[in-house]
Amino acid sequence: MEKNREYKGNVLSIGSEGEGVIMSEGERAFVPFCLVGEEVSFKVLKAGDKTAYGKLTEVHTLSPDRAIPECPYFEKCGGCQLQHMNYSAQLSFKRDNVATCLKKLGGLDAEVGECVPSAKQYGYRNKLALPVGVDGEGENIVGFYAPRSHRIVPIETCALQAEWSDSIISSLLNFMAANSLKGYDEITLKGDIRHVVCREVSGKLVITVVAAHGIDISPLADMLDGLFKDYALWLNVNSSRGNVIFGEEWHVVKGEGYFDGEWQGIKFRAGANTFLQVNDDICGKLYSAVVAACADKDAVAIDLYSGGGLLTAMLAKACRAAYGVEIVPEAVQCAEELKKRNKLYDNMFNLCGAAEEKIDEVLQKTAGYRRVIVCDPPRKGMERSVVNAILKSKAEKVVMISCNPSTLARDAGMLCGSLITQENGLVKNPAYDGEGLGGYYKICSVTPFDMFPQTKHVETVVVLKRIAHGEKAGAQT
Repeated sequence: MEKNREYKGNVLSIGSEGEGVIMSEGERAFVPFCLVGEEVSFKVLKAGDKTAYGKLTEVHTLSPDRAIPECPYFEKCGGCQLQHMNYSAQLSFKRDNVATCLKKLGGLDAEVGECVPSAKQYGYRNKLALPVGVDGEGENIVGFYAPRSHRIVPIETCALQAEWSDSIISSLLNFMAANSLKGYDEITLKGDIRHVVCREVSGKLVITVVAAHGIDISPLADMLDGLFKDYALWLNVNSSRGNVIFGEEWHVVKGEGYFDGEWQGIKFRAGANTFLQVNDDICGKLYSAVVAACADKDAVAIDLYSGGGLLTAMLAKACRAAYGVEIVPEAVQCAEELKKRNKLYDNMFNLCGAAEEKIDEVLQKTAGYRRVIVCDPPRKGMERSVVNAILKSKAEKVVMISCNPSTLARDAGMLCGSLITQENGLVKNPAYDGEGLGGYYKICSVTPFDMFPQTKHVETVVVLKRIAHGEKAGAQT
């Protein structure tokens, strides 16, 4: 295929990024916003060796799965990929994506359960995080980054956010105009305000304005007072040149800066930088599934990549004890406060450090007890040293939580023995027979959860059980 030429073809499948996969003139093209079975025309934007990337120009045959997007910015901003697909098809796509990754990347032919749907398909997000900049005319804009770029697409509303987000965006722009403040330019490093971040906690808002230098945002509080009854306002100063949203300097402008909440029987306190899942409904379903898989009053739970400790606390109540391991000191401090707030002095323990550095210490502390390990790593997945430590631990059960099917497949493959490390890297194990190997783990269940409707992303829970040497894997349970 040639760049800038237009082609026609039929959509054969949907790729992992939510794009249509089309064969045309013997070559494969990836084109966003297409659906299986549709005949489409597309313009090639990038052409490689038998692979091209294109832009949809016309749909000649509509799929019955096609939906009308609710957002006027769909196809422009980088927030959503699937609003053109009805919800049932979105759930099927995500389930298939998990299964395909496990098989092709992990060498695991596992049965994947139906994707657990979200109660809300729109307006489900409890967190808003938007860059603030200027357009080509020097006007202030708030929005999302366009796909694969740092070009801000200005918005006034977002269909995935709660209604309060519209008021936050308009108030910030009005405040900036009234006080001669400018959005930040990442190229020139000039400007005043870089981001706005908001979190809803039990119906109350924690709002943070991230500035490039110290500024007075108290006039913004005067505007917000007329809109919201319960909110906290922070100023965060980030003068660095990197892409990290928050800097190290924090100032409370309004309120105490945090709010108390309760989740699944666990009391917690959330502030501007507290990690919580963005979809309350699915978070409840997912955490409940994890706790149910781990519940054992004779076992100790080890929660790797434990964040602020909410899941660790839930595990502490369901098991004999729970150990949380987290590398971010602020998160560990939050976990310690959560431990005290819930009076879990004797059965919740929090350690600060990298999982690969602390896991052996935790395993030594829990020697002699039956153990279940929970892993909720970042998108990059687990370090090899963590996987190897889990294998050596002989923990009876491992529960994996992942927001990236590709790294999930890799890590599960290593735990199950379908992938092994050789001199040339990670390869499929010829000795793996699909039934499980002694000393490794066998998949008991795989359940996707739709934490992020309208997007390509999916959260997945995998439950694995250890196979002792000489023991037959047996059927899935």
